[in-house]
Amino acid sequence: MNLPAVLPCCYNRLQCSPSITPPTHFLRFVIRKKRSLVCRLSDNNKEDDSVQDDNNSHQDNDQPLENTSLENNDGPQLNEQTGVEPQQLDESIRIPKETVEILRNQVFSFDTFFVTSQEPYEGGVLFKGNLRGQAAKTYEKVSKRMQEKLGDDYTLFLLINPEDDKPVAVVVPRMTLQPETTAVPEWFAAGAFGLVTLFTLLLRNVPALQSNLLSVFDNLDLLKDGLPGALITAFHLGVHEVSHRLVATEVGIKLGIPYFVPSWQIGCFGAITRILNVVPNREDLLKVAAAGPLAGFSVGFILLLSGFILPPSDGIGIIVDPSVFHESFLAGGIAKLLLGDVLQEGSPISVNPLVIWAWAGLVINAINSIPAGELDGGRIAFAMWGRKASARLSALSIGLLGISSLFNDVAFYWLVLIFFLQRGPISPLSEELTHPQNKYMALGVVVLFLGLLVCLPYPFPFSNQPAL
Repeated sequence: MNLPAVLPCCYNRLQCSPSITPPTHFLRFVIRKKRSLVCRLSDNNKEDDSVQDDNNSHQDNDQPLENTSLENNDGPQLNEQTGVEPQQLDESIRIPKETVEILRNQVFSFDTFFVTSQEPYEGGVLFKGNLRGQAAKTYEKVSKRMQEKLGDDYTLFLLINPEDDKPVAVVVPRMTLQPETTAVPEWFAAGAFGLVTLFTLLLRNVPALQSNLLSVFDNLDLLKDGLPGALITAFHLGVHEVSHRLVATEVGIKLGIPYFVPSWQIGCFGAITRILNVVPNREDLLKVAAAGPLAGFSVGFILLLSGFILPPSDGIGIIVDPSVFHESFLAGGIAKLLLGDVLQEGSPISVNPLVIWAWAGLVINAINSIPAGELDGGRIAFAMWGRKASARLSALSIGLLGISSLFNDVAFYWLVLIFFLQRGPISPLSEELTHPQNKYMALGVVVLFLGLLVCLPYPFPFSNQPAL
């Protein structure tokens, strides 16, 4: 009885791998004491195998199957992926058999989702069958019927089974999807991260202190020299996060408090923000995920152009070697376009500090646009191409980032952060079958492309001819 590996094992914190579903195991819901869901792999017994054979023989038919048993195996089993001993399930939050019958015979129907089989979960039920009509309209109809028959006690998911790419419907008790509570208040932890990030933003813009971090405490007055650059980078971060929240509010998605991640290389890696409720569909996820990077790239691009065009306020600026512009295809291309033959290999030039500050903001947006895990780029890829394709792209991106980390310390630390904090998988959406509109797909492609331009090196040599 192989179930899809992407079902809502736990909302907000999925701890199972979506890419591995052993043929002799199936995933189940496990509800901990705090009512958060995790995944468990259990060995199939002979009865399960017989049910699987029966289901396979009827999967493509429109004749309903006999109900499979909803009895759950609560024996001592160990989660083979997380190593967590499963908790005993509270009987009060299981879906009763009578409710399952209502779902099967009155909520689902021939004109929406014709159920051919069902498979039990600990606390939830998965229905296999044939989807009728458009997924979005079907979800709306079924959700409305479920609310009329059962109230607000249950939540519906319309997903794709990664094993056969066919639609499946999952119904779980709403109480199992409540966010976890943390021992430390979120605002306190976020505030602590914010203070450290403020310090690294200041430090990053004072090169004299970066070579010896211990000297900072003896030269705190020098940190004020990094204030202009810190403010520009903070402005980038603010625009990015506010854009996320404005769009999220518009589409009804609740976001948690942002946790800014400090970095002594670029000041800040961006912010980690939890999604607190179930996202309705892929288009809404795409809108929210793309809003931040689009706004950040727009601001960064304008400031970068301004930095190249405007003379330094002190008449001196920052002396840089042209080789630094080889580190970014976008920055190098703009520098070549605007500076022309002034940009020569081996000949240091003076630039407005705004160039460096804007570039740092672009880098922050770019690394968050990498299509991996639960980064903005990972959510964009998932929203555009679905769970299976985005998982493969995420693995490829992390692999390439791993190679880059051998030569770049920013890539190394970002890889570590992704692996431990943002590797995903992305929590299930209410309805994952419907593709976003083309105009939103185009915005997602633009974000991924701009991120690539910022991260890729500029390979062409700058002119060695003397300026006229």
